[in-house]
Amino acid sequence: MTDTDGSQDFLVLSRGQWRREASPDEIQAAIDAFYTWIEDHIAAGRMKTGERLARAGATVSAKGVTVDGPFGETKELVGGYWFAVAPSLEDAAALLATSPTLACGLFYEVRPLELERATARTRSNETPD
Repeated sequence: MTDTDGSQDFLVLSRGQWRREASPDEIQAAIDAFYTWIEDHIAAGRMKTGERLARAGATVSAKGVTVDGPFGETKELVGGYWFAVAPSLEDAAALLATSPTLACGLFYEVRPLELERATARTRSNETPD
């Protein structure tokens, strides 16, 4: 969605896992700092809420339904999502680069939303190279 000020919404996927060598106290401090950080950005209109994702899941394809795996590699794990509001992808990424959880091993995938309906004749994520 594009706002009247030229900002648009970017999907943020929280990915990865905590560093093995990080202590529980270090991780908890990062989590506590993260919630303060994101709540401040939500209040300022720079982010919109999302949710953490549960560990359970299923994949659905033409081959059928698979519950509890196999899923992507551990490094591809998606732990949650929310939205950043920024004028550009670069600005959204710069905002996310200030997250306190990055130091403990998590990383973010930031994607602009494609608001147009899909068509077979338009190049998209699903179009083979």
